Amino acid sequence: MKRAIGVAFIVGTLLNAINQGDVILAGESPVLWKIALTYLVPYVVATYGAYAAFKMQAGIGAAGETP
Repeated sequence: MKRAIGVAFIVGTLLNAINQGDVILAGESPVLWKIALTYLVPYVVATYGAYAAFKMQAGIGAAGETP
């Protein structure tokens, strides 16, 4: 979970700079839900990737059955 938070922070900050940077630099208030989603999506992707890798390493199939 710590790794997913770190990934979300780095990727989310980079994406916010790309997507909302002009608004922030213009001194305007950015859309808060867009900022929140920009951090949430990388967190969810990193968490799901770690979970899927754990399942694959443990030998658990998609429905939870073992081979």
